[in-house]
Amino acid sequence: MKRIGRATLLCAVLLLWSTGARGQNVAVKTNLLYDIAAFTVNAGIEVGLAPRWTLDASANYNGWTLSHERRWKHWLVQPEARYWFCDRFMGHFVGFHALGGQYNVGGLKNGIRFLGTDFSQLSAKRYQGWFAGAGVAYGHSWILGRHWNFEGEIGIGWIYTRYDVYPCASCGRKIAEDAHHNYFGPTKAALNLIYSF
Repeated sequence: MKRIGRATLLCAVLLLWSTGARGQNVAVKTNLLYDIAAFTVNAGIEVGLAPRWTLDASANYNGWTLSHERRWKHWLVQPEARYWFCDRFMGHFVGFHALGGQYNVGGLKNGIRFLGTDFSQLSAKRYQGWFAGAGVAYGHSWILGRHWNFEGEIGIGWIYTRYDVYPCASCGRKIAEDAHHNYFGPTKAALNLIYSF
C-alpha cells in the first residue's frame, strides 16, 4: 500500500510539473458516495491540459473488515481524460477512463444479478483478485463559489478480473483458483465535492 501511495503522489507531481500548471488549473476532490456509503477513503486531483481538456486521477482504498465477517477490502486507481463542452471545470463533460486494482470481498448478502454478473455469489463466498478495465462517462460540474464546485458523474464500461474463491468471508481454504470474468456495466459513479486553486 505504501508503494501505491508513493506512486499516486509521484504521478500527481509529474502531472503538475509536465503541464506547467498554474493555481487555477488544478482541483482536488473527494467522492461523497464513497465517503458515506462505502466508508472508502478516496481522493482525486484534476489538472487542466488545454482549454477544453483535463486529466482527472482518483484513488480509493478500503482496508478493513466490516461487522459480521463481511469484507469490502479493495484499492482502485482510475485515471480519466475529460473533454468539456464549454470551459473546463464547469458545465457538461464526457470522460474516457481506465481503472485497475485489487479486492478481497465476501459475506455481502444480496440478490443482485446484472448483465451477466451474479453479485449474489458474494453472499456466501469470498472473492480475492485483481481487475483492470476501461469505460466512458458523462458528467456535469456546478460552480458553488469562487473555489468550490460540485460534480456528478456516471460511467459504463468493461472490466476483466482474475480471482480465487473461498467458501466464506473468513475461510482460508480455496475452492477455485485463477478464475476469470468479464464484466460490463457501471464502472463509475461520483458525487464529488471539489476545491479549485
